[in-house]
Amino acid sequence: MLILITYDISNDKRRNKVSALLEGYGSRVNFSVFECILTQTKLDKLTQEIQNLITKTDSVRFYYICQNCIKKSFYIGKEIEAVMGDNFF
Repeated sequence: MLILITYDISNDKRRNKVSALLEGYGSRVNFSVFECILTQTKLDKLTQEIQNLITKTDSVRFYYICQNCIKKSFYIGKEIEAVMGDNFF
């Protein structure tokens, strides 16, 4: 499943750790936004790892992107390498 993950973490050290962790799971599409293709098992593992890194002042959001939504998605501006490759859009 495709998951869009966004975060708002003010502490540089924690933010860098979360960013490095997410780079192992997907592609950065914006400064604090990642697209990740994850199984439920990988999502559960990632969620636990993130919970171990952040505090109550931080925010990490997970958005499920369904197949129909993927087909309706588009971008404007600089093209980035999407997780789904050439078939993404």
